[in-house]
Amino acid sequence: MAKKLTGKQKRKFRIRKKTTGTTERPRMTVFRSAKHIYAQVIDDVTGKTLASASTMAKDLAGQTDGNKSDAAQKVGALIAERCKTQNITKVVFDRNGYLYHGRIKALADAARGAGLDF
Repeated sequence: MAKKLTGKQKRKFRIRKKTTGTTERPRMTVFRSAKHIYAQVIDDVTGKTLASASTMAKDLAGQTDGNKSDAAQKVGALIAERCKTQNITKVVFDRNGYLYHGRIKALADAARGAGLDF
């Protein structure tokens, strides 16, 4: 018997069918939990993570005391900064099945504002 998929899983599979990260334009994926938010820049051709940032990073320790959207903005700026050090300016955004609002939108807008193009 087939397993029934949730709405988030359906959206995730539908998005991942269309988005792949290349060496020139890697995929930036986002994961959010109840407390934290994580972002990774992945080259799907080689299967390697090029840059990552989260609210648990040492650079953001003690700075995420505000609400979760403020923390997501700081993670977006940090991932853009780490991408710039590796000469990555263009990425494909993978929202990982989450709806594009709230923390996901805050992270994406902060990354765009810090210089990432997607």
